[in-house]
Amino acid sequence: MTTVLNIFNIPLKKLSLILVLVVAGELIFSLPFHIPRFFRPTMLEVFQLTNAQLGDIFAVYGVVAMLSYFPGGVLADRFAPRKLMTFSLLATSAGGLYFVTIPKVEALYFLFGYWGLTSILLFWSAMIKQTRILAGANSQGLAFGLLDGGRGLIASLTASIAVFILALFLLPDAESYQDKRSGLQAVALFYSCVTMLAGLLVWFFIPRQNISFPAKEQQRPSITNILKVLKEQSVWLQGGVIICAYCGFKALDNYGIYATQVMQMSQLESSELTSIASYTRPLVAVIAGLIADRWQASKSVKLFFILSGLGFLGMSLFEFGNQLQILIIANIVLTFIAVYALRAVYFALVEQAKIKQGVTGTAVGVISLVGYTPDIFFSSVTGRILDANPGFIGFRHYFLLLSMISIVGIIFVYLLDKSLNNAKLEP
Repeated sequence: MTTVLNIFNIPLKKLSLILVLVVAGELIFSLPFHIPRFFRPTMLEVFQLTNAQLGDIFAVYGVVAMLSYFPGGVLADRFAPRKLMTFSLLATSAGGLYFVTIPKVEALYFLFGYWGLTSILLFWSAMIKQTRILAGANSQGLAFGLLDGGRGLIASLTASIAVFILALFLLPDAESYQDKRSGLQAVALFYSCVTMLAGLLVWFFIPRQNISFPAKEQQRPSITNILKVLKEQSVWLQGGVIICAYCGFKALDNYGIYATQVMQMSQLESSELTSIASYTRPLVAVIAGLIADRWQASKSVKLFFILSGLGFLGMSLFEFGNQLQILIIANIVLTFIAVYALRAVYFALVEQAKIKQGVTGTAVGVISLVGYTPDIFFSSVTGRILDANPGFIGFRHYFLLLSMISIVGIIFVYLLDKSLNNAKLEP
């Protein structure tokens, strides 16, 4: 990672900060998201959950997270990130230790709600603000691409280790419930430990004070400045862009189910497929970031929405079979690439919109409050779609919905461009 970042002439001081942000920025979400994403079939069986129930559990996470984004943004503009981020990571890790006990289904609602608080309130806006300030005005795409690509690499590496841990408990032809339960517990314990280590890493490497920025940009999170942010049309349109892009990202969580129900893979094979596919994220994110810096963030986002829409449409049209196997796999790869590219650069739109650095946390809080609402509804809605028609028919409806969401994303980008161009024309 160090060698790759040095190619872009990043000073060592910034390099160490970026690396810490990368590690912490992914591991904060490893417990609530990695296990359901990479080990979904196993988690559903061990906890005796339906797709709809898991979707409702995620909805609780989403509601708490949504309520945390805005106050978290204000806190990020007022306090240094070191204490905020360290506490978030340690508190999230503690929840993982409870998850290891395999609590009752009812308790999962409270646990995921708790994670919605610990992973967002003191962490998210602080991380995005630090990244924006580190990048400067001309490298926003690259900085967010490196952040998301690095996070993707951490996700893939930890997922691969977790898959190996799960495999130690599962015999190829004799996977018992107890084996799957023990394997999932070991995976959860692993994620709890690395999240705790990330907290210690933040404590020792992130500066005590906020990274400095020009005096003319400094603003306190006053009521007046908060109201100014709320009146910015571009802030709300960026939220709409992220809603659509984040739906695509959350869609990848169900590829494990697609692999078992449609591609007829085992649970271990589906976990291997999703973890291997995630390795495309680091490279895609960096390339997307470079494209955004050279071309323009909004134009790049529009292109990536077009690609994701085509990929999801292809997934809805072709049923898996020997004759279409290569075509289906190509569509899977296309959707992963487009979704990871979108995720890598959509926060570069903040700089394009010329939002003051001193209120970055507040703006990110508002954008995230709107943009990450799919945490509330997406899993519940799509879980019911898949439960209503298990197999290819359910996934056809699922992918058609996603292709339409990509079209809506294109519309939001168009409106954002129009809004920014009008703002430039105003005296």
